[in-house]
Amino acid sequence: MAPQAPAARQAPPAGPVPAPSSWSFAVREFRYWTTNYRRTWRGSIYSSVLSPVLYLAAIGVGLGTLVNKHGSARLGHISYLAFLAPGLLAAAAMETGIGESTYPVLGSVKWRRTYYAAAASPLRPADVFHGHLLFTTMRLVMNCAVFLAVMAAFGAVKSAWVIAAFPVAVLTGLAFAAPIEAWAIMVTKDTSFAMIFRFGLIPLFLFSGTFFPVSQLPGWAQPIAYGTPLWHGVALCRSLSLGTATIGETLLHVGYLAALAAAGIAIGNRTYRRRLYV
Repeated sequence: MAPQAPAARQAPPAGPVPAPSSWSFAVREFRYWTTNYRRTWRGSIYSSVLSPVLYLAAIGVGLGTLVNKHGSARLGHISYLAFLAPGLLAAAAMETGIGESTYPVLGSVKWRRTYYAAAASPLRPADVFHGHLLFTTMRLVMNCAVFLAVMAAFGAVKSAWVIAAFPVAVLTGLAFAAPIEAWAIMVTKDTSFAMIFRFGLIPLFLFSGTFFPVSQLPGWAQPIAYGTPLWHGVALCRSLSLGTATIGETLLHVGYLAALAAAGIAIGNRTYRRRLYV
């Protein structure tokens, strides 16, 4: 019996194979960051949970007992814990955004040089930037969700609108992360980050309405505080948590934070290209 001839293979479809979209390349960079994060997530989870617990217990409950006795009228006759918690939510998002967009960026371009390895592949510098920003967004979502859960456990939630404070806090973190990441890619020494932490993060944390109303600041300092991104995030998270937010106020704060994040992304597309295409 004659052997059977092998079945003929089908010819590939005619025409060029469509190239993957830019966002699919960004997702590949995002998957690289999540792969690394699987090895280190335990340490960050502990800090993400302990930080809101310690702050709300020590300041919101401990110090708040004294504030409630003597100064609740200036807070709108609400408990200090209810006043403090949403402000800390926005401040924690700022810390996460800055932390994920400083040393990890410099390490990827200078010490580990993984950015250059990615740029040598089909990924473009913009894909590398967007992929890292996607990972930063994921970290913001995780930390803000944990913070909201801790707020609820402490009884600091006064309105169901606090759910809307969750995306606002994430947007607040992105308003810091995108511009700083666009700048950090051009940094050659980590000494610049100390300036960001000492003269940027700490003053904003203390004087942007997180712990006390901005109206208590000196007159010359109030316009400066009102112009900071953290104040916009704190003010909107607080008004949503208390159920006092208005449409005009919400649009103003969201527009400011979204514009800052969009500007950071636009600048980052250029700075990443300038640094990685050598």
